Amino acid sequence: MTLNYDVLVIGGGHAGCEAATASARLGAHTCLVTMDMNKIAQMSCNPAIGGIAKGQIVREIDALGGHTGLVTDATAIQFRMLNRSKGPAVWSPRAQCDRGKFIWQWRTVLDNTPGLDLWQDQAEELIVEGGHAAGVRTVWGIELRSRCVVITAGTFLNGLMHIGRRMVPGGRIAEPAVAHLTESITRHGIRSARMKTGTPVRIDRRSVHFEDMEIQEGEADFHQFSFTAPHRLLRQLPCWTCYTNPAVHDALRGGLADSPLYNGQIKSIGPRYCPSIETKLVTFPDKQQHPLFLEPEGENTNEMYLNGFSSSLPADVQIDALRKIPALRDVKVYRPGYAIEYDFFDPTQLKHTLESKIVPGLFLAGQVNGTTGYEEAAGQGLVAGANAALQCGGGEPFTMRRDESYIGVLIDDLVTKGVDEPYRMFTSRAEYRILLRQDDADARLTERAYAIGLADRSRYDRWMEKKQDIEGIEEFCKTTVVKPAEINPFLTNIGTTPLREGTRLTDLISRPQLNFKLLADVLPALRERLDTPLNRKEEATEAAEIRIKYKGYIERERMVAEKMHRLEDIKIKGRFNYAEMQQLSTEARQKLAAIDPVTLAQASRIPGVSPSDINVMLVLMGR
Repeated sequence: MTLNYDVLVIGGGHAGCEAATASARLGAHTCLVTMDMNKIAQMSCNPAIGGIAKGQIVREIDALGGHTGLVTDATAIQFRMLNRSKGPAVWSPRAQCDRGKFIWQWRTVLDNTPGLDLWQDQAEELIVEGGHAAGVRTVWGIELRSRCVVITAGTFLNGLMHIGRRMVPGGRIAEPAVAHLTESITRHGIRSARMKTGTPVRIDRRSVHFEDMEIQEGEADFHQFSFTAPHRLLRQLPCWTCYTNPAVHDALRGGLADSPLYNGQIKSIGPRYCPSIETKLVTFPDKQQHPLFLEPEGENTNEMYLNGFSSSLPADVQIDALRKIPALRDVKVYRPGYAIEYDFFDPTQLKHTLESKIVPGLFLAGQVNGTTGYEEAAGQGLVAGANAALQCGGGEPFTMRRDESYIGVLIDDLVTKGVDEPYRMFTSRAEYRILLRQDDADARLTERAYAIGLADRSRYDRWMEKKQDIEGIEEFCKTTVVKPAEINPFLTNIGTTPLREGTRLTDLISRPQLNFKLLADVLPALRERLDTPLNRKEEATEAAEIRIKYKGYIERERMVAEKMHRLEDIKIKGRFNYAEMQQLSTEARQKLAAIDPVTLAQASRIPGVSPSDINVMLVLMGR
């Protein structure tokens, strides 16, 4: 039996769902192949979306017309804006979700996406004809033919789970591994390697002594991931915090001999920024305690997730150690934590569209590219699915610069630098993070997305309304002069310098001690302006305030980015034989030959390529 499509997406995780819906939105006849239609977009680890830099990625996905933000808002049971004590460049939204409702919300999206079919099966072999990806063959002998294939297989490729000395093949607990797909891909010259990740124990809330924990409530303000979605549909629940102690550490150390991480059983590299509890003990032997966060898995379940306690130690060791925490002294668990090893492919063999340089028509997205995290996967999936559809329709490739989105930073890092550990996004990875704030994702991306059909008209219209609101507030602040008599008593009261003469509202807002909320209480004209029907949405007020307060920093960073654009405009792909360029260092020749960068700017970001190497290439380009 043979079925024919424009685009095939293999894997129904976060990358696969965004890839399939993006492809279908752009008019490609698309099929999403998944092993279990009841576990679409399963949250294999923590049932939460967002976090430091990850929240910005989700806001960008929403601005591009994707669904992760919408699904998160519809299923959120707690929302918080992280990093509030710092500047808005690093404010990061995060939501705890109802795991089961998240799956079915995504399933509803997929079922109602025109041009998208679902096929429940397991891909076993990549079909390549004439050097071009042409489809897959499944374990049931079905041939699914297509013009482009997007692989988003997560941790399932030759997945191997570990609890103590026991090893069980699987891509996720109680789900089978995919045994032969990796080999059918690598035989064409695509390099693969192994990585490791893990997940914590799941706890029965009925066995927890919450009186011995500290409550962590969510926030009830206007923030969410998509400003086109309804606000807080589900009952909001708290999270809880506690700590390990020396007795816990002693119990864990007693099991290290049976730890797959330390007995040689696991040889692959895990995520440095999300270490297991046993790794924390070995890395920080003098630390007396480590924080733990107990988080709900849903509105109506007793299952809870113990963030900070990832482990692959034997089950009895994990439970014994947990019972030495006062709040968990009577703990009952649903399942212990486990580690999982899986295959990934070298992302330096990809273009910025996430298409393979080796096999045209083959796109890779998510953990198969060496990343970790639902958000990183979803962002890649959207880009891969969109470019697969654009290729089928003869459109121009869709890519994003480093000063345009965190997704652009992520993909550029992957294809330029590669990975030696599971890649996780941080705000520190972005050199233009003042330009990449969570509040302005739609300003950066929605109009581009609408122009190619990724974002629909309603999303575009919503952004244009918000844009008009923001610009209206900015103009009001530029043209409104505040007199000393009407503001000085207030300024003196809060300890900031009083005015000597009339001052524009923009200058007042720029003071660190002041904001719109404070000033609206004492300036009736401002209060009236912010309450007008043209600006009923608080996000526009926040965006305008940030743009006014940080205008100098934003303009300075934009100038730096525009200078880098000059190097981005210098195309070098195919213009140099790096092996013969003796003017370059040996390391630079090797790295440039391996990556084959498209532009001089990309070349400058390759580890091992120095500024002097770039100067040599500039001179040679001049000749």
